[in-house]
Amino acid sequence: MRRSLDTLYHAAGIIAAFFILAIVALVAAQVMLNLADKISAALVGQGLGLTIPSYADFTGFFLAASSFLALAYTLRVGGHIRVTLLTTRLPERVQHGVEIIVVIIALCMSAYATFYVGLLVEESHRFADRSSGMISVPLWIPQLPVLAGLAILTIALADELVSLLKGQKPSWDGKGENLLSE
Repeated sequence: MRRSLDTLYHAAGIIAAFFILAIVALVAAQVMLNLADKISAALVGQGLGLTIPSYADFTGFFLAASSFLALAYTLRVGGHIRVTLLTTRLPERVQHGVEIIVVIIALCMSAYATFYVGLLVEESHRFADRSSGMISVPLWIPQLPVLAGLAILTIALADELVSLLKGQKPSWDGKGENLLSE
């Protein structure tokens, strides 16, 4: 089970990275088209009018997908910002209790968000909501990765809670503090 969950978190992180690469590729392509347009305008006196339709919409969709799909992976590797100024000064047993409470609160928030984003996706599909760009995209399509990312985060937080209740240390323990020095 542990291996399957870690694979799920890692896969979501990889997919998030691909969405970031897609943003880079799309923006770079549009920049090249803008450059070709400017060169054409300088040489011929008239631009070519080259553009990728709805590229701003697509990069926005990709950013949302990458942000949400990366949440669980980032949690597991200790990449989320935590304020440990107080908790590090607590006795280990109390610190563990605080970690449990914090994970329960985060789990409730994540489950709540997952449920309501799920309703949003279902509503967008039922009413055939579409984006307003040059290329009209059914909104449930870019909303699905957001829902998936939240669902995977909820699973990761439930996984974390079970581990903490078993008396284990948090998965992120000691990992995030060294990210900048590596």
